[in-house]
Amino acid sequence: MDVPNVVQLRAAGTAVVVELTGTVPRVLHWGEDLGELSDDGCAALLLSAEASVLNNAPDVPRRFSVWPTEAEGWSGTPAHEGHVDGTATSPRPRLTGARHRTLPGGGAELVVDLADDVSGLDIVLTYRLDASGVLAVDAALTRTAGGAGRYQVAGVSTFLPLPGRAAELLDFTGKWCRERAPQRRPLDFGGYAREIRRGKPGPDSPYLLVAGVPGFRFRTGEVWGVHVAWSGNQRYLVERPPEGAGVHASALGGGELLRPGEIALGPGETYRTPVCYFAWSDGGLDGLAGRFHDLLRARPQHPARPRPLTLNTWEAVYFDHDLERLLALADRAAEVGVERVVLDDGWFRGRRDDTAGLGDWFVDENVWPNGLAPLADHVHGLGMEFGLWVEPEMVNLGSELARAHPDWVLGPASGLGLGFRHQYVLNIAAEEAWAYLLDRLDTLVGRYSIDYLKWDHNRDLLEAVFGDAGGANRPAVHAQTTALYRLLDTLKTRHPALEIETCAAGGGRIDLGILARTDRVWASDCNDPVERQAIQRWTGQLIPPELIGSHVGAEQAHTTGRLTSASFRLATALFGHAGIEQDLTRCSAEELGRMAAWAAMYREFRPLLHQGRVVRADTEDEATLLHGVVSRDGTDALYCWARTVTSAAGQSGRVRLPGLAPDRDHVVRIRTDLGPPSMHHIAAPAWADRAMRDWVPFPGAVLARAGLPMPTLDPQQAMLIEVRPADPR
Repeated sequence: MDVPNVVQLRAAGTAVVVELTGTVPRVLHWGEDLGELSDDGCAALLLSAEASVLNNAPDVPRRFSVWPTEAEGWSGTPAHEGHVDGTATSPRPRLTGARHRTLPGGGAELVVDLADDVSGLDIVLTYRLDASGVLAVDAALTRTAGGAGRYQVAGVSTFLPLPGRAAELLDFTGKWCRERAPQRRPLDFGGYAREIRRGKPGPDSPYLLVAGVPGFRFRTGEVWGVHVAWSGNQRYLVERPPEGAGVHASALGGGELLRPGEIALGPGETYRTPVCYFAWSDGGLDGLAGRFHDLLRARPQHPARPRPLTLNTWEAVYFDHDLERLLALADRAAEVGVERVVLDDGWFRGRRDDTAGLGDWFVDENVWPNGLAPLADHVHGLGMEFGLWVEPEMVNLGSELARAHPDWVLGPASGLGLGFRHQYVLNIAAEEAWAYLLDRLDTLVGRYSIDYLKWDHNRDLLEAVFGDAGGANRPAVHAQTTALYRLLDTLKTRHPALEIETCAAGGGRIDLGILARTDRVWASDCNDPVERQAIQRWTGQLIPPELIGSHVGAEQAHTTGRLTSASFRLATALFGHAGIEQDLTRCSAEELGRMAAWAAMYREFRPLLHQGRVVRADTEDEATLLHGVVSRDGTDALYCWARTVTSAAGQSGRVRLPGLAPDRDHVVRIRTDLGPPSMHHIAAPAWADRAMRDWVPFPGAVLARAGLPMPTLDPQQAMLIEVRPADPR
């Protein structure tokens, strides 16, 4: 179809405006919707898009295009880098065509065709603004048939411009059992880049790089963010040169981190970038999170049925796979209301500890003489689903597989390097290894009617190379990642009802690339509720609660040794795809009764928790957290008021309940089904004392704008606050 000179992509209060004149198109605006611009409005925006000609600078105004290069005066990271035998290093792309269409469900798409005669590449750049207001950007680079030599792709990044007011950055770091720890810094002149070289995003993944007005918080401030939807090596960056980016101040972007020699394009060959998802909000981090949650929930493959309450056997039995003990555990699980039982590590040949067995995906006959059928059939007979732990991408050197196929182990031809948790990486890009895994997984799922796989990935990919036909080492992370995607896609095609959880030593592989093929993320191996409050809080910045595995563990946390109250553990685990990581056969009748009450509460609130909007209050005391989920119309809500440590202040003071409709009347009560929280005062605020016994009416303006004085809880305590409309309509 005909494309005007200025194209407007608009959805959900967001707009991306692109000019298609000139050698290379440029983004005139990304952020708040400007409305449907008239011809005069487009002309005015074009006029205002021309920058000054600076001293000691190019003789024409610098532009920041959709594919920035040095040819337009851009001094930052170019959109693509590479060479042909050390030549063709200065690309000069030019526009050759464009296509624009409105999407059926809302939003729009713009496809831009570029040609670069220097590098011999045709580039297809796609902008897709979803109905959620999230913009997906990706590119395909194809070596033209007439190009001489192979083009070595050194890097490809996609960018969007930022205004000067976006002057503060937020991203994430972390480690095992403390994933997604936020960190902030000012956006100064120069560049800020995060490169992940672990072969997976890792526990220290940037996860989401956010730029915003200084002081932006959960509920306030204008913010712009990018997420790289890729499960291998990643690159995030924001750059602010002194001369700016055209009339903009800086550029935000990302892409795959490519190792030298990883992508070499011959005539007709194509490299496709990962999708980078960009989002803007003027409602702070909650507004940004809401857009990503809407994006994910609108996917055709997003889980539609209620998320089953899950029991995972790891912290209940570890490697002690005794059938009678596991049958008793399944019985207890069914009694308290569990809907899915997952048999964790230890079921396959030679796997009596974590030093052996990986790769031999056959049921261990010495432990399971009749196979897994006695347990799987018993679980199914109790009306529950049956799941199984696997780690297909890894191998122990002592396994039968490694001994039979040492060439399938990923590593340098000169000899394998460091072990990592006693394991190495299987080269699943090798077709025979890939086919072996598919056969074993397909057979297991079919034979035992497996409903769910917990798919783990417990080590970094160090020296991730494979030997080519000539024996030379070639980088392998890109091929490993695409092979993983193909394996997951094929298994899902063969078993459409199968659900898969992505786990990587906890939360080490959480990105929208893996989530296009899986149904749940394991946020962390840490079930300590103190740590989990923060981990789940920030995992939810991108992922909605129904996709975040959140389990209640034993009184003493396996990973930290901390002792916590049952009510705190249960309240924390409620806000996600809930589960249990505990030996129920050792629980008292009282403990089982409390667990059953919690399971009933999970089923009661599941529709709200898994369909409503996630909200997080901006509290002044970092030791206190108020978070919750609110219905789309702002009338129903469940909040968690939690305290992790003590504070100097004796009073917690008024805290607004975010997300509620201020023009509606509500009723409020404190749920004590899990046991009353321990409080650090003689008497609670009057409203809280009443709300523990009955519903208390409140105008929405009092709850949402004035706030309620919260009880001062003891450390490691939580309180659940339920809100309903006073006048259901």
